Amino acid sequence: MRGTMKRMRILVQQKETGLYLKNLESWARRGSEAMDFMSSTNAIDFCVANKLSGVHVVLKFEEEPYEFVWPVLAARNGRTARPRASA
Repeated sequence: MRGTMKRMRILVQQKETGLYLKNLESWARRGSEAMDFMSSTNAIDFCVANKLSGVHVVLKFEEEPYEFVWPVLAARNGRTARPRASA
């Protein structure tokens, strides 16, 4: 249906285990239990501030069978590279 907004959640997921960040001390198997960030930038900033590695940012859409995944990559200078929009 066109014009209907689908709820999107922005999550952090461990690459190797597939677990989603619930809080700094725990990870969840289901995305519905995970911490939801307001933007991908907030999720990346959280990962950098808390020195999380081996993770990626996942955009999950409610009632849709697909998701978008962006790796959180460490840059050579120790800072994290942010995904850039292509023109």
